[in-house]
Amino acid sequence: MTIRILVDADACPVKEEIYKVAFRLAVPVTVVSNSPIRVPRHDLIDRVVVSDGFDAADDWIAERTAPGTVCVTADILLADRCLKAGGVVIAPNGKVFSHSSIGAAIATRAIMADLRAGGDSIGTQIGGPPPFSKADRSRFLSALDEALVRLRRNG
Repeated sequence: MTIRILVDADACPVKEEIYKVAFRLAVPVTVVSNSPIRVPRHDLIDRVVVSDGFDAADDWIAERTAPGTVCVTADILLADRCLKAGGVVIAPNGKVFSHSSIGAAIATRAIMADLRAGGDSIGTQIGGPPPFSKADRSRFLSALDEALVRLRRNG
């Protein structure tokens, strides 16, 4: 099993953390985006720029996810696709998606989209997720490290 990290990079706030872990554990990383993103010049880091078509980055990532792949994304529908392909999925805030949690995440996503589109019953708008925090960054680093160590051990 080949271990690697695929990053849904356009809005990913933890790219630097991913690189640090990848360098320490010698795990290759592919950064996938719709527009060019600066990445370190290193043999372990690869950058893929896909078209700006709808879900082009998601499709590229999902098609290449397999057992041994760690996908980093906040996109719940992409997370579902990657789980179904056998990958490990971690959100930038450190939440690890699983087969048992993804259904609830998809349902919550749909409810929140409906609420944001229409507002609530008293006319206020529902916002998006809370701001990214240091605690989120720390949880992400721990989750990524744990996932990669587990994949290596279970090889």
